[in-house]
Amino acid sequence: MQHALDSIRWGADYLLKSTDLPGKVTAAVGNPIADHNCWERPEDMDTPRTSYVVNQTHPGSEVSAETAAALAASSLVFKSAHHRYTILLVNRAKEVFEFADKFRGNYKDSVGQGVCPFYCDWGSYSYMDELIWGAAWLFKVTKVQKYWDYVQNNIPNLPRRVIRLVNGDLQAAKTFAEFGWDTKDAGINLVMNSTSVEPYVPQADRFVCSVLPESPYKSVTYSPGGLLFKPGGSNMQHATALSFLLLVYAQYLKKHDGSVNCGTFVAAPSRLEQIAKGQVDYILGKNPLGMSYMVGFSQKFPKRIHHRASSLPSIGAHPRHIKCKDGSPYYETLKPNPNLLTGAIIGGPDIKDQFLDNRTNAGESEPTTYINAPLVGILAYFKAFP
Repeated sequence: MQHALDSIRWGADYLLKSTDLPGKVTAAVGNPIADHNCWERPEDMDTPRTSYVVNQTHPGSEVSAETAAALAASSLVFKSAHHRYTILLVNRAKEVFEFADKFRGNYKDSVGQGVCPFYCDWGSYSYMDELIWGAAWLFKVTKVQKYWDYVQNNIPNLPRRVIRLVNGDLQAAKTFAEFGWDTKDAGINLVMNSTSVEPYVPQADRFVCSVLPESPYKSVTYSPGGLLFKPGGSNMQHATALSFLLLVYAQYLKKHDGSVNCGTFVAAPSRLEQIAKGQVDYILGKNPLGMSYMVGFSQKFPKRIHHRASSLPSIGAHPRHIKCKDGSPYYETLKPNPNLLTGAIIGGPDIKDQFLDNRTNAGESEPTTYINAPLVGILAYFKAFP
């Protein structure tokens, strides 16, 4: 538990620092294009550490409201152990949310070079889901009526489709079935479903029916080995994030003796748990290749992940500075990475369950926080409810 608290506080402290000045939110640090152009160790990084800030004249509602949601959610964790810290997190969440709502705009228009094309929010009003997400978490934490009213009044304004970048092309997808670093719609319905008020529970049901393999309304695909797939790179983010939501909803259904009607069949909470467990089992090695996609777990796992510190020699092994392009031979080599990034989950195999273990294929071999984070939640669930 202490490790979990330390980890969450590390992230929350960063968000507190990024919102220290009223009317400003640090959206990103470091020029992403320059960073992607170099293959360097963290200790050797000499690319610009530019801070990209949104403010009242250059707003960024999605990054600001997402920050508010994270601060509010984090406050729940420290409620019993660190009362003063909880109050700080909640008060800052309120301030940042008010800023996000009062000064509306897309952060890609304000700090484009700091986030695009890697983490752009592509829709014209794509910050509405983050604003509602922030209000939903503030309501969950504070039970203040105005946040409830905000969610209720703005839910009808959510776009029915989200625009996302898939292999260089912009594509539209139905929002109720989307959840991840960019789109919050499916998560909103689950945060609010404890109210049993329209439209949250029906929309949460629709989400579940979009994921279950036997559903006539399924909008995802499954590999022959059973891994969930959605369009776009770094597929494991979808397998972990959507599985996490299935478990959140399974808990709700158990509490209310509920089930999900998908037309031709009815899914009990145990079915949602079964699907999520199947995804975790696949990730940890129960797949056609017998490959664990968690680095360092089991006997067979990816050895050439797309990660600078993992693939470059350590300071102890190579104390001299490695310049921007001097790291390229380490990026291109077929040799295994010298340093294990233990516990990292990577993008994963292709739709045919094949995996080449090639660090130059970032979509399959790169680990990300938004893959690992929901998986930690899933593992915690199955530890608590084996």
